[in-house]
Amino acid sequence: MADSRVYRASTTAPVNIAVIKYWGKRDAKLNLPTNSSLSVTLAQSDLKAHTTASCSQAFSDDDSLILNGEPSPLTTPRSQACLARLRALRKILEDRDNSLPKLSQWPLRIVSINNFPTAAGLASSAAGFAALIRAIANLYELPQSPTELSAIARQGSGSACRSLFGGYVAWDAGTAADGNDSVAVEVAPASHWPEMRALVVVASAEKKGVPSTAGMQQTAATSTLFPLRVEKLVPARMIAMKEAIAKKDFATFADLTMQDSNSFHAVCLDTVPPIFYMNETSRAAVRLVEAINERVGRNVAAYTFDAGPNAVVYYLAENEGQVAGVFKSLLGDKDGWAGDRGTQVQEAPIEGLDERVVAVLKSGVSRVILTGVGEGPIATSDHLVSESGLPTQ
Repeated sequence: MADSRVYRASTTAPVNIAVIKYWGKRDAKLNLPTNSSLSVTLAQSDLKAHTTASCSQAFSDDDSLILNGEPSPLTTPRSQACLARLRALRKILEDRDNSLPKLSQWPLRIVSINNFPTAAGLASSAAGFAALIRAIANLYELPQSPTELSAIARQGSGSACRSLFGGYVAWDAGTAADGNDSVAVEVAPASHWPEMRALVVVASAEKKGVPSTAGMQQTAATSTLFPLRVEKLVPARMIAMKEAIAKKDFATFADLTMQDSNSFHAVCLDTVPPIFYMNETSRAAVRLVEAINERVGRNVAAYTFDAGPNAVVYYLAENEGQVAGVFKSLLGDKDGWAGDRGTQVQEAPIEGLDERVVAVLKSGVSRVILTGVGEGPIATSDHLVSESGLPTQ
């Protein structure tokens, strides 16, 4: 008798924001990076992807994905590589135990939503692919560890491998040709340094002009600064950043974070033709962070920018008034301050700020997001696919 049951598994997965950046590929097909990277996983109460993976013998269509209410292709080589590997791992279990349903043979229906702008430089693909891999792994009841699954997630979206963990996460570039050692590992759990906070200053929610993959290829091929970054700067910073996290040394964490963000965007500018991910609003946010640190007399805030114009400003909870309070004094009318985190922030104006910086921030920022370090993927019974196999959203 045919099995008409719809099997489902759902998970949420977090955004991660790198403090040591991944940029460049040594193998584009396997999505292997030219350098290691390190990130902070952000709290899912503020930023997350929510995904349900389902399958059934009764499904007659091909694999499908609905992302934020719209059909999205699962036919790209990256997606197909991920699905093929997950199915192969499930088939191993089925071959060992004939009583298991043959989930590996049935079409997948996947529904995913996120609560932040997609393709706007907010690591949407990282959270999305991490949630997809974790949800299917749960659906297939795979025994693989997060590090083992990270090698699969990496093929979908490089930084997705880091979103399979909470806290502070390193993605080791590896040296093996097959990529088996290019995996993510936990440097420290969120509980090690829970005081870390992040203020996301959304300078643009528009899709970025140069996608990351294309930008990486251009940089690796043309930037004269790129070899120095890959061979010397990043390896040294990885060691120093791990030590700073272990010691909970924010001053060093801040120095390294800002240095590496500047280095990353320098090689983008050194690309032919140059790539501009930061904009005028981004540069104004840098100036404000510099003003905050100068006012306090030490680094209490650290800016970083991924491949997009949005600023992520790291600080410790004890310094929230000195950092987020200054931003609120200028941007208090923007969306994002109404939640529990935002209402607790007291405004802290700085006298003598450059009027141009203030004007650019006021006109160029659309919203802010207050968040902090958080946990890795979380299984949930809140399914986005019904028992009959239909999307619930």
